[in-house]
Amino acid sequence: MRQIYTTMEEQQYTYKYPRPAVTTDCVVFGFDGRELKVLLIERGNEPYKGCWAIPGGFLNMDENATQGALRELAEETGLILEHIKEFGAFTEVGRDPRDRVISIAFYALAKKSDVKGGDDAAKAQWFGLNEVPRLAFDHDQMLRKAMQKLKEDIHFEPIGFDLLGDTFTMPELQRLYEAILGVQFDRRNFYKKMMQTGILDEVDEEPRPIAFFGSHHEMRKMSIDALFDANPFPSRSDDDSRRRKGTLFTFNKQRYEKFKEEHNFRLEF
Repeated sequence: MRQIYTTMEEQQYTYKYPRPAVTTDCVVFGFDGRELKVLLIERGNEPYKGCWAIPGGFLNMDENATQGALRELAEETGLILEHIKEFGAFTEVGRDPRDRVISIAFYALAKKSDVKGGDDAAKAQWFGLNEVPRLAFDHDQMLRKAMQKLKEDIHFEPIGFDLLGDTFTMPELQRLYEAILGVQFDRRNFYKKMMQTGILDEVDEEPRPIAFFGSHHEMRKMSIDALFDANPFPSRSDDDSRRRKGTLFTFNKQRYEKFKEEHNFRLEF
């Protein structure tokens, strides 16, 4: 039987055998209106100096994992978020050449904004998913798992709305879902499915005034043309097309929470 000689204080509070270090990493997804992006940093220090990686770092003794991930993200990219979601732990023995390191991984959705490298990150940059270089450590695996979790979650939670503005059109929402899931949807079917959930509100906008330029004759001609172009009796198909293409919507969070309590929310296409 192995004997470990320690002081009384060490016996009470600590152990002499080695313990692993803990890091946190945060996979941040953004959306530019067409494709999904991921936020990466270029490492400024060894190991893997000059390589791209997911933002993250060692956990401080006075913070929990979520606090550590948010702090590292802000220090290395300048991006300040409030909400992130834990999706796994990465524990392979040789995953970090420095030490025995376990990483707690999170993912987040953020509106694409300007970022700047800081702390031990030489650069911070958004990459399209098909442009991602080979990543340091086991971050390639981490990114794949985060993407898989995002695809699963979007069927059960309206998480995609975090990537859009406060108001959005149906085509913008459809492009986001297509970018996340890697598929293409029929426009009418997508519109119907989303409206059936009851979690979208149509934004009532005041009609924009028509601006006229040029001579009085040109102004009169343009105003008459505008009247003829406007259909006073739109058909159902015209109305559906207008809604799909130009109408603005907002996400009704309260209605979603109520719907989730009463039903098992799952969005299928």
